[in-house]
Amino acid sequence: MIGYNQYSDQELTNLLKAGDREAFNEIYFRYSSLLYHYALNILQQEDECTDALQDVFVWLWVNQKKLNITCLKAYLMAAVKYKLTRVILASKKRAELLSRTYALKEMAVEEDSIEIKELKAAINDFVNNLPQRAKEIYQMSREQYLSNKEIASRLGITEKTVENQMTINLKKLKLHLGKMSFWSTFL
Repeated sequence: MIGYNQYSDQELTNLLKAGDREAFNEIYFRYSSLLYHYALNILQQEDECTDALQDVFVWLWVNQKKLNITCLKAYLMAAVKYKLTRVILASKKRAELLSRTYALKEMAVEEDSIEIKELKAAINDFVNNLPQRAKEIYQMSREQYLSNKEIASRLGITEKTVENQMTINLKKLKLHLGKMSFWSTFL
């Protein structure tokens, strides 16, 4: 019988969704050390890092049936980053942690540069194939960081139209990324 350590991330994710405890254990053993060190570089507090990771993996197990993961490593890194953000915002040492997080931002980008470049290329490909108005709204929202109200004002449309267009754009982007063949290597 093949050991779980020989399964791809996609196979483990599928088994996890089916409730396979051993697949969950393999995911934990495969990624817990990486995620812990990532968290420790940011928080520099072992107990809080351990708690954050435990929360992420408990959430993963509890929500296994609802998961829609295309890249397990990226998903787990994002989950830890989200959890750490909440820890930092709740922390009394917020200013110190935020300054340390900013210094580590460039280091984290370098670690995933190939994956980030591929993701950016896939997103750019998607955006370039959008209809002109949809493309304009997407770029104003995600590249210029304008609010829906600001976009609506600049384009002379309603905020609801902007909101609806962004909802459609993001759903299409999710489908586009799910269909990209190179993502199957990360699954």
